[in-house]
Amino acid sequence: MRSLQGFTGRGYDRGRNAMWQMAWVACQAVLFKRAWMPSRARVALLRAFGAKVGAGVNIRDDVTIHWPWKLEIGDHSWIGVGAWILNLEPVTIGHDTCISQQVLLCTGSHDRHSPTFEFDNAPIVIGNGVWVAARATVLRGITIGDEAMIGATALVRRDVSPSESVLAPDPDRSAR
Repeated sequence: MRSLQGFTGRGYDRGRNAMWQMAWVACQAVLFKRAWMPSRARVALLRAFGAKVGAGVNIRDDVTIHWPWKLEIGDHSWIGVGAWILNLEPVTIGHDTCISQQVLLCTGSHDRHSPTFEFDNAPIVIGNGVWVAARATVLRGITIGDEAMIGATALVRRDVSPSESVLAPDPDRSAR
């Protein structure tokens, strides 16, 4: 029997104190996500909060980043409109990589065998020259190799080899 009231979150390290966390949440809500804010200002904010962001990175509006101090983005990469980087653990994105619109990178999960549903989080590593297409989801603990392509709406539940393509199931084909 699951007892959520006993949840402790043990073992989870937010990486910064409560003041940093509150400052980021406020900054993200008031400035970072806004369409009028230029990408270079978003990059500057991320760096100010501890993210490692390379040269020429383009971050569009309405992007949600849980903890910037647990984020690294290589040179000339793009983060599309509405992407959500739920980085309870580190997320590393290589250079020349495109994270498209409304992609979810989710490092968080829960241990389904834990009676108190404790965290079961793990980092995500995305290589160089990768394209993660619109509305794809990459789950915790995944490594995506260089030059791989993740198709629109795909769910990535296993590591992806370099140059491999992962496509979402085609409902039209499976109906035949």
